[in-house]
Amino acid sequence: MNNHLKKVLVVDDEIKILEVVKSFLESKGFTVFVAENGRQALAIFERENLSLVLLDLMLPDLSGEEICVEIRKKSRVPIIMLTAKIEESDLLTGLNIGADDYITKPFSLKELYARIEAVLRRSSDDLVPLYNKTSFNHGDLEVDFESHTVKKNRVEINLTPHEFKLLAALIKYPNRVFTREDLIKVAFGDEFEGYDRAVDSHIKNLRQKIESDPRNPVYILTIFGVGYKFGGAQNEA
Repeated sequence: MNNHLKKVLVVDDEIKILEVVKSFLESKGFTVFVAENGRQALAIFERENLSLVLLDLMLPDLSGEEICVEIRKKSRVPIIMLTAKIEESDLLTGLNIGADDYITKPFSLKELYARIEAVLRRSSDDLVPLYNKTSFNHGDLEVDFESHTVKKNRVEINLTPHEFKLLAALIKYPNRVFTREDLIKVAFGDEFEGYDRAVDSHIKNLRQKIESDPRNPVYILTIFGVGYKFGGAQNEA
């Protein structure tokens, strides 16, 4: 992986972790910024064009979850959460509010680098801002990620929780082609119970609700032999 010009923000209130991770990532070619609290982190985020954020959940001022939500209002920059929490509900909360992955403390630098490589590989080089309210195709489709509401031609439509999570996952990575297995992991994490083919049924129902012509979709595209991708053109709502 070519790390030239990639900027990483490491957020943690443990100085030793900041020093070790910063030194390690710099040895891998990254430009590294560090923050000991949430306010410093958000200031650096606003100032720098970051490629990745390593974000501790337990900080002295703002929580990692709060910082993640603030970043996701403006950017899809990949976020890996660093956490001592081991409760599944805590980890799922982080993924549901926009984190791309998590790693539990204590962790090895080798494991951390493997996670970073995987997240950067999955991420688009052209990171598009993700607003709380986002519209596509000149307002034909509107998605409010905060209230979990969707409108088609300005009329609110009813999506099931599974349908909304699938749509949100596809929108988050507009240039990524998902296999069924990948889509399940990104949309649901470990909470999904059922066969991967169940995704096809959810996609079919979702198309019936958001596509003007479900037989010729413009939002949820089938990539034959692989899976699905999102095809809408984004505009800020």
